[in-house]
Amino acid sequence: MYVVATAGHVDHGKSTLVRALTGMEPDRWAEERRRGMTIDLGYAWMTLSTGERLAFVDVPGHERFVPNMLAGLGPVPAVLFIVAADGGWMPQSAEHLAAVDALGVRHGLLVVTRCDLADPGPASRQAQAEIARTSLGAVEAIEVSAVTGQGLDELRAALARLVASLSPAPGDEAPVRLWIDRSFTIRGAGTVVTGTLPAGTVRNNQELLLSPSGRSVRVRGLEALGEPADAVTGVARVALNLRGIPAGVTERGMALIEPGRWTLTAEIDVRITTAAADPRPRFPPSLLLHIGSARTQAHVRLLGTAEPDGVGEPDGAGEPAGDADRDGEGGPRRSAAVYARLRLREPLPLHAGDRVILRDPGAAGLAIYGARVLDPFPPPLAKRGAGAAAVRELAAWPDVPTAADLLARHKLLRAPQLAAAGIGGLPAPVAGDWLADPAHWAWLRAELPKAVAAFCARDPLAPGMPAEAARAALGLPTRDLVPALAGGDVVLDGAYLRIFSKQAAPEAVALGPEAGKTAGDQAPATSPAAAGQLPARIADAVAAVLADLAGDPFAAPDTERLRELGLDARALAAAARVGLLLRVADLVVLAPGADKQAARVLAGLDQPFTTSQARQALRTSRRVAIPLLEYLDRARVTERLPGDLRRLRA
Repeated sequence: MYVVATAGHVDHGKSTLVRALTGMEPDRWAEERRRGMTIDLGYAWMTLSTGERLAFVDVPGHERFVPNMLAGLGPVPAVLFIVAADGGWMPQSAEHLAAVDALGVRHGLLVVTRCDLADPGPASRQAQAEIARTSLGAVEAIEVSAVTGQGLDELRAALARLVASLSPAPGDEAPVRLWIDRSFTIRGAGTVVTGTLPAGTVRNNQELLLSPSGRSVRVRGLEALGEPADAVTGVARVALNLRGIPAGVTERGMALIEPGRWTLTAEIDVRITTAAADPRPRFPPSLLLHIGSARTQAHVRLLGTAEPDGVGEPDGAGEPAGDADRDGEGGPRRSAAVYARLRLREPLPLHAGDRVILRDPGAAGLAIYGARVLDPFPPPLAKRGAGAAAVRELAAWPDVPTAADLLARHKLLRAPQLAAAGIGGLPAPVAGDWLADPAHWAWLRAELPKAVAAFCARDPLAPGMPAEAARAALGLPTRDLVPALAGGDVVLDGAYLRIFSKQAAPEAVALGPEAGKTAGDQAPATSPAAAGQLPARIADAVAAVLADLAGDPFAAPDTERLRELGLDARALAAAARVGLLLRVADLVVLAPGADKQAARVLAGLDQPFTTSQARQALRTSRRVAIPLLEYLDRARVTERLPGDLRRLRA
């Protein structure tokens, strides 16, 4: 199936032409048929000579119904632009063409109607000249009369050529976003909505989300061109019977979207392009934003313009937006791109690269502008000059940004966030589902050792820099990224980061830590460099403890002696971490290597041995013997047996 929309001035014969081509009445309301003027969207379809089915979205032409026109025109890939031979080019012709151009529609036909009433030549030549300056470029022109039938066969053949030229749909796996253009209730069936499906596949029993509420609904039934279907792939006109939603909840402008595949956002950064005919538009503080069938008010914060030779000065609301030209792809010359941040009254489901229309309904003349969504979740603009910096950054982006573009701006993003923005080609994650800008990740890895060293210098007795403190110091969104940054000179021990030191490194045979401590905490090291890692007062006190132990290695200083030396549990832990003491319990410390010395003493006992026998052999007290033996158990030097017995492991 293919879908095209009509466009053109009011009363130029759009609905009459659709009626003549399809044999169907596109005007749904009695008032429309009575007045002979389309006021809302109409729908009809036909079968081409190729067997392809072609659906028409007939849009109103009167200026009072521009929002309805945009709702119908928004999701379609091609347009049937209609000008009457006896009317010629008119104001709404220009407005409809501006909307087509703003949407970037590149496929269409010019149809000159009522050629039985006037010479179609002048109207056709003027219309082709106007259209050539837009995204449509040069189009085929067909002259017809819906009354006499003149030219209708030629038009049908031209329509077949048009649909053959359309690009293939993005595929059945593309994310579904169906903008609702009609909603009604059928007795016994419930809520039915219709819309133009531009891409993706809708299936019976599929779960979708109603935007912007996020309410979950399920497809109960599905029709395309009046026929039931199990699945429909875009581009197509579809009608969905929804389950799980009461009557009166859905309305035009809402959307049905696939969960997790769209970004529901109320703030976006956009690139606005203006036609050379209006090179310096004045933007009011507020505009109407249209996309699909939706429209919402958008507060405009102009950031600046991208001139041919650089970035222009930021513009204020109501100021000229710039006058530099740029080449549109296959289209007309353009003025400088205007960059703006839009704050939406209602959130919309968007992708980076989406086209939107901005319209000033209060303007005296034509005020319709096309814009591209560049960033659907932009960062705050808190610092002075942030707007100008944003323009310099965004001006280098293509109309459809890449993962590299968004990561360069945001530094760190989760893969689902980029996927919901419609971004593919994601790099490998750095941790979990987190992605990083390579340059920023390299900077973080270089900064982490500095942050850890600075923290430990401020608090040398701390067990290290807490991972949460590292997260805050580096501005990371989550501490889950900290382990991925550790390495090299930075060691992550539990919840703490330390700078790796060879002086504090463990010996080849580690006797194991107490619960929650690593072998590195207990590593023997008597180098002056190790003492240099502690405050002088603590280093001197530790030296006094080591002097006390020199003659009696298992006579650990008691609490009173430790208090006299100014050594609390925190200071003892710090000394153990740099290898100056062996801590077998919170307030029980020995000299480095005392564990191995104890093992040699115990090896001289009959195996197994009791705690009392070990205490006597070590010539120490139960206050020291019991935690020392438990330490050796944890280090798997000794093995605990039933009946208060132990033995050395082989």
